[in-house]
Amino acid sequence: MSAESYGPLGQFKIKKLVDLEFAGIDISFTNTSLYMFIATFSIIVFMLLATRKKSLIPARLQVVAESIYGFLENMVTASLGKEGKKFFPLIFSLFSFILMCNVWGMTPYSFTVTSHIAVTFTLAMIAFLAITIFAIARNGFVGFFAMFLPSGVPWWMAPIIFFIEFFSFLIRPVTLSVRLFANIVAGHVLLKVVATFIVSLGVIFGILPMAFAIVMTGFELFVAVLQSYIFAILVCAYLGEVTKAH
Repeated sequence: MSAESYGPLGQFKIKKLVDLEFAGIDISFTNTSLYMFIATFSIIVFMLLATRKKSLIPARLQVVAESIYGFLENMVTASLGKEGKKFFPLIFSLFSFILMCNVWGMTPYSFTVTSHIAVTFTLAMIAFLAITIFAIARNGFVGFFAMFLPSGVPWWMAPIIFFIEFFSFLIRPVTLSVRLFANIVAGHVLLKVVATFIVSLGVIFGILPMAFAIVMTGFELFVAVLQSYIFAILVCAYLGEVTKAH
């Protein structure tokens, strides 16, 4: 095994678990695929177990499931109003998938799916395409492009304002994906570096970095939840802009 596999960035290496190829295209089953499957399977199993017995006095799992559902429903309704209910499945899926990927990535010897820009960018593009299609369907092509030109702008500034607004709209998938990717990678790299100090300093002198690692692990769990929420709330905000622009 190469020395870089032990380094801080070695934990993000994609590894083929099942080597597959179809029509000259590499469709191998990797550790990324495995943990995306685990995250999706975990969500399905949890929701099925939590909603299996819908009691008037809910059990613990039902309380957790209803709390998550209610929290996201309130967030969508506050951002989009009653019209936002149609987007609840999208917001719930994005939030729960990112959260489970982040949490599973905190377990020992696991792989963090959201540490790869390809995954976070794909999630951001799913949200971006949904927003764009909805904006065009709701406002029409003319109304869609009119969103990028606020009323009251002088005619001589209109081209510049339109370009800035349109560019800021197009750049949203990049900012969404990079924000999630960068926060996850930074936290995991820091934990790996601290863990290296613990091993190199030994039992006695490694107590301080070990304490710091414990605190950082708790903080990273908080970041895992926070980044899921930020991703979801930003998608809601972008959808809200489209809903109000007419």
